[in-house]
Amino acid sequence: MSISEPQPTIGLTTISRTVASLAVGVVHTLERAVVGEGRMRTARGNAWEAVCADRARADQRAELNRLVAELTTARAASRSVQRERQPVG
Repeated sequence: MSISEPQPTIGLTTISRTVASLAVGVVHTLERAVVGEGRMRTARGNAWEAVCADRARADQRAELNRLVAELTTARAASRSVQRERQPVG
C-alpha cells in the first residue's frame, strides 16, 4: 500500500511571487540594456550617494551656524555701540 501525499496547489501568493520575480528580472535586464553596465545603480553606489548627501547637509548646517554666529556677534557689537552713544543722566 502506498500513501500518496497531497499535491501542492498553486495559490494566489505563489502566482503573485512568480509575477513579481519575473517583473524584477525584466526591469533589471531592461535597465542594463538602456542605461549600460557601467551606469547601473548598485547598493554601493546608493550608499556613496547617501554619504555624499550627508556630507553636503553637514556642510550646509555648518555654514548656517557660521552665519548665525556672525549675525549674533554683529548684533551684540551694534548694541554695545548704541549703549555708548546714549547720554547719561
